[in-house]
Amino acid sequence: MGKTRRMDPRCKSVDVAKDLVDWRKPLLWQVGHLGEKYDDWVHQPVDRPIRLFHSNFMESLSTTAWYTVCLTWIPIVLCLSWYCYTALAREDTRLFSTFTTAYSIRIHKYWFPLLFLMGMCIWTFLEYLIHRFVFHLKPPASSYYLITLHFLMHGQHHKSPFDDSRLVFPPVPAGLIILAIYVITKPLFPNAFGLSLFTGGLFGYVVYDMTHYYLHYGSPEKGTYLYKLKAYHVKHHFEHQKAGFGITSTFWDYPFQTLIPEETFENDN
Repeated sequence: MGKTRRMDPRCKSVDVAKDLVDWRKPLLWQVGHLGEKYDDWVHQPVDRPIRLFHSNFMESLSTTAWYTVCLTWIPIVLCLSWYCYTALAREDTRLFSTFTTAYSIRIHKYWFPLLFLMGMCIWTFLEYLIHRFVFHLKPPASSYYLITLHFLMHGQHHKSPFDDSRLVFPPVPAGLIILAIYVITKPLFPNAFGLSLFTGGLFGYVVYDMTHYYLHYGSPEKGTYLYKLKAYHVKHHFEHQKAGFGITSTFWDYPFQTLIPEETFENDN
């Protein structure tokens, strides 16, 4: 997965002496003091790396290479897939058995591919919701801590969209979020049924992270789906920060009416 490194003309240059923060120091503890200036500042992209923490250890947990996502999560997806398939093969997994035995539905092993795909589809919905309602929730100008949290979660990416070490989620924070989703959803379905959905969703997350990295650094061929998706995502960063929340797909932008207006994308790549 090669990357094309070039200065984007839409990124503003940073005058270290006049900027609202001191780029020679970690930014995380500074942004909360920007108050009402934070929202405008964070949406003025720059093309330079960001340091968040004083501690080298904490800093290492906040950055990662793109391939780390695959090395971390693909083996887990494969192991969970095998476990789910063999568990379903025992044919003791039934849907609705909590409410009724007579009309419960036996889930066979042949259901696994369908459940896996359903999990991937569910992830695209979660991807949209998280991106729109968590990552793009405007923090109150009076709250130092909420501004800091917003910058940690997503503001840093909009401030420096070409910092390649911050384009995918590091394994530690990603693992905590994935674990929380698993714990919340586990009681909703029978074990192998729910875990099959979860496994598909986990793979959907990997596809999302890899797609997001490629949209920033890849060079898709003109006219392809990824070319259009890259142009769409570029417009989200530089022109329409309050629209275009789909990353792997624009599907959910349609029903939620957050689709970026149809335009030509000749100058986006």
